[in-house]
This record gives sequence, C-alpha cells and structure tokens, in this order.
Amino acid sequence: MIALVEFPELVRHYAPFFKEVFSDQAWVEFQRYISGLIISENQTVEGINRLFVIESRNQSSLNRLMTESPFSRKMLNQKRLSLLDSLPGTRMKPGKGVFSLDDTLLTHYGKHFEQIAYLFDHVEQRYIWAHNLVTLHYSDDETDYPVLFQIWKPTDLEKLEQGLLAKGVKIKESKRSLKESAPHKWRQYLLGLWRRKQNIPGVPELYDSKLQIAKQFLQEWVQEHPDLKLPVAFDSWYTQPHFCHFLDKTLGLNYIGALSGDNEVVLKTGRERLDSFAARLKQEHLDAVKQGKPPVFKPITIQYKGKKEHYYSYCVSHRIHNFGKQRLVINFNQTDLSDNPVFLISNRLNWQSSGITRIYRHRWPVEVYHQEGKEEGLDQYQLRDFEAIERHVALVATVYSLLRAAPHDLALKEKLQRELKFELEGSAPFWRRATQAHSLWSMALFISIGLTQGQDLHDIMAPLLRAVCPPA
Repeated sequence: MIALVEFPELVRHYAPFFKEVFSDQAWVEFQRYISGLIISENQTVEGINRLFVIESRNQSSLNRLMTESPFSRKMLNQKRLSLLDSLPGTRMKPGKGVFSLDDTLLTHYGKHFEQIAYLFDHVEQRYIWAHNLVTLHYSDDETDYPVLFQIWKPTDLEKLEQGLLAKGVKIKESKRSLKESAPHKWRQYLLGLWRRKQNIPGVPELYDSKLQIAKQFLQEWVQEHPDLKLPVAFDSWYTQPHFCHFLDKTLGLNYIGALSGDNEVVLKTGRERLDSFAARLKQEHLDAVKQGKPPVFKPITIQYKGKKEHYYSYCVSHRIHNFGKQRLVINFNQTDLSDNPVFLISNRLNWQSSGITRIYRHRWPVEVYHQEGKEEGLDQYQLRDFEAIERHVALVATVYSLLRAAPHDLALKEKLQRELKFELEGSAPFWRRATQAHSLWSMALFISIGLTQGQDLHDIMAPLLRAVCPPA
C-alpha cells in the first residue's frame, strides 16, 4: 500500500475540468476519492480514506460526498465527455468509431443494498446477489471509454400491474392468486405480458428493462448529437427484433448484432436453423476447395486496434425469421473452418463482411472496460444507498476515462516521463500502475526533503506508517 503525501499528478492535472461540478469542499473530496480509486487496493470509502497523510480527514467527509453532496451525475458525465472530446486521440471519430452495448453483474455478498437482485451469473452458472450495470461504450482504433451507463432496477410489480391495467391490458383473474402462492411466477407472468404488449403506446415505459435502458441511451444520444450517428454493436442478448427495428426505423442507426445458432434463416425451401445452415455451407466450402472451385467462405482481413486479423467469411442478404431482410455474415477463424462459427446481422444490406466484422470487433472493449473497471473498484463499494452506489460507478467511469486520456495528453505525459525516467505507453491498467509509481516517487521525495531539513526519520515516517497500519 502506498500512502499519499499529495494528490497524484494525473488527478491534479485533470481535476480543474470538473471544478464547477462540485462545491469547494466537495471538489477536494472528489480528488481524494478518485485518487484512492487509482492508488488503493481497497476501493471502499474506508480503504480510500486511510491512504492520505497530507489531506488526512475524517472518513465521514468522503461518506458525505457520496450520500449528501448535491453534485449532478449528469453534469459530471458531461464534463468527462467534454474532457475526452478536447483531445484528438480520445475524440469520437465519425466513420471510425463504434458504439457497443453490454451489461455486467456487480457482485455482492448479502442483500442489504438498495435495488440489489438475485440474478443468474452465466460465468459461474449460479444465482448471486448483484447489481446489473448497463453500459453504452465508445471504441475506435485509438481509444475506448464508457459514454452512458445505468444500474438496472428490479421490477416494481405493483407499478407494472397498475400501469398495464391503465393501458387497457387485461390480466387473467386465474393468475392473480400467484401473487401470494408463487411470487416468482407472478413476476414472470407480468413481464411476459409486458413483453407481448410492446406495440401499445406507453407500455414499454412501464418498466426499465435492460433493453429499455439501451433504447433510452441511444435515443438521448441521437437527440443531443444528431450529426454524430455511429453504428451500434451488441451481442445476441440484445439482438431482439423490436430493438433492432427501433434502431433502424425510429433512430436511423446502423447496427451489427450477433445471433445464436438456434435463430432461423428463411430460405426458399423453408426455415433452417443457422447452425444447420452454417454446417451445410461449411461442407459445400470444403468440397469446393478440394475440387479447386471458388470457396463459399472467402478470406477477409480487418484492421483492429492497429493489428490485422484474418477471418473466413460468408456474406449474403437473407430473410431472418422475425427480423426481416438482413445482411447475414457467418465467420470462422480457422482455415479449415474447424472452430465455431459466429453469426452476425446488419440492417445495412450493401455492407461487406470486412466492414461488418470490423464494427462488431469493436464490441469487445466494453467487456474489457467492465473487467478493468472492477480493478478500479467498480464492484467494491460498501455503500448501501442506491444514489451513493450510482455516484461510485460514475466516479469509477471518470477514473477510467482519465487513464484513457493520459496517453494522448502530451503535456502530462512529458512531465511524468521526466520525473519517472521511463517511457509511458500502454493501456489503462498500465497508466494506473504509472500513477502508483509516481505516488511512490512523491513519497520518497517527501522523506528526502524531511531528512534534508533535519527532521528525525521516525517523525517523518510516523504519519506514513499510521496510513499503512491504522490503529484498530
């Protein structure tokens, strides 16, 4: 653990961008909190507070930042995006940038957190207590960062029931007994009813599902930035007919979605599962290669994050069951097509497989952000209040964005390189370690200056040792 004798240079460099978001007192606490998120291994309020030697304060000051300070999360996010827009390397780039959608579970042990839910973890294959964070992410070959994000809230069943009735949706009397006898089945029934009645005006807004949150993100972006319509990429969970139709017809956005093998392509001979269709095409391809005929899956090369990637790709417009006419891409990685195929669809029927594949490849950084964000404390909060939890998530996104901005900020980069005497390049985790290294250097200077001024080593080290090993 590194005790902080001053705010890290990265924090001091970027803190003025956010000054008007906070009161004078809260601005100091903001700097303390984001410093702790970068430096501390324990990113709880208690863990962050104990780092500080010079700006040492009672833990309640940081708690008030999260629970009582009236700062606006929306304004904080706007300032964060404005900062990123001020640097050419992190500015959004029309024609190159991609939006992606994804969500992740913020796991906790116990259920004493507001809006926490018992959710299925597909990685661990079991139910866990967690918040579910939905993120709209930006990526291009130079950078990536979160744009908008929101924690999903469990369904308010009473509100949903009353809302459906107000919209004229009939609820079967035979199902009402489930309220008491089987609450989980009652929840499934109401949500199923809500999903089936999406065509009724006002029904979609009765419940902020993850898809509804994603719609709101993109609608907000298009309304505020009508001249910057970027393509949107998402995995098979988000690739649902009504969502794709909304992006295409309502927002006028281009999309790339993934499909699973049990989706169906509509052929002249009838409907066929995509996995079966791909297997048949694969056999035709292997036979054609043996006979010296043109291959079914053609080799393509894309550029992604400065590197070349190679695929074997089938790209034809087909009708997809429930989706209508789509550009269908089936990709393999291996020359002999021995790996599992990836199925992609797009509403741009004239796009080629290389462009569709490149855009979808930029979906991966949102997953990396969720992984790396957890290293910055995304899921390490011990806050119970939901507003405080949302503020914590917003501050983690701010830290991640500062670490993304730093490699493109020549003034900051040159200053740190002069002091640390090594080249600064690399990812957000690298810049986190570089910031920790500079804080270690600052602590060494603090000790050296104290000794030069004739102070006793024990007196110099006492506050540092207390920060590392506080009294019980």
